[in-house]
Amino acid sequence: MKFEVENDRIYSVNDGGDVVAEVNFPATGEGVVDINRTWVDDSLRGQGVAGLLMEECYAVLKADGRKAVPSCSYAVKWYEDRPERNDVVAAGGSE
Repeated sequence: MKFEVENDRIYSVNDGGDVVAEVNFPATGEGVVDINRTWVDDSLRGQGVAGLLMEECYAVLKADGRKAVPSCSYAVKWYEDRPERNDVVAAGGSE
């Protein structure tokens, strides 16, 4: 699956150009983002796409030196299940 990366969003589109998966992480302060939405189209559910989005998001934030405050339920659980990825979680986030 190919992902498009923007400053505050990572997403994938299908052949028709429709967004079928995305994670949003708008800035909330200097170098801090809020992972506030993870969404996958019903046609892709159960295939690990949300996890791939989160891995890509983690990589982007780490490379940019940004910190995350996960607020959507999927992101909160994803970071809780992967303590080795908490190096990008801001103080007060899902640590």
